[in-house]
Amino acid sequence: MTNYLTITSARHLRWLLALTSLLLATGFITPMLTITKFVVVSHSFSILSGVWQLLLDGQFFLFIIIACFSVLLPIAKIMLLFNLLHSSSSHPRRRKKLLQLMHDYGRWAMLDVMVVAILIVTVKLGVIASIEVHAGLYIFGIAVLLIMFITHRSIQLFN
Repeated sequence: MTNYLTITSARHLRWLLALTSLLLATGFITPMLTITKFVVVSHSFSILSGVWQLLLDGQFFLFIIIACFSVLLPIAKIMLLFNLLHSSSSHPRRRKKLLQLMHDYGRWAMLDVMVVAILIVTVKLGVIASIEVHAGLYIFGIAVLLIMFITHRSIQLFN
């Protein structure tokens, strides 16, 4: 009976993870902020376009930090979760290794990095610009929270 519940719960978590993957991809490309400078010039950007703009502007350190923690790490977590929740990952040693990877990666909260990135942009612009938040930020935030929830439930399920 316990094995059946584990399989059913894993199946539900896989479906939720598939939905989360779609939300994350949408959050990557949907505009999240519009920056208006001097009330005349407006520029909207998504996570991917913002990261690309950092690269084009020569902000290599910020590009690497934000690209790694806001794009690559969420994708890596989703891949690890799919691997963990896949029905063929029933070998205890492999599952333990995947759970350890999830625990290690779980310490890096992507939402915190996004908040820091937004604060950096806000502080750099100061009083010369205003920032308007759009749906992309909320979609990305929901995807991040769902990844954290699925990670927590997966660890509970297999421990």
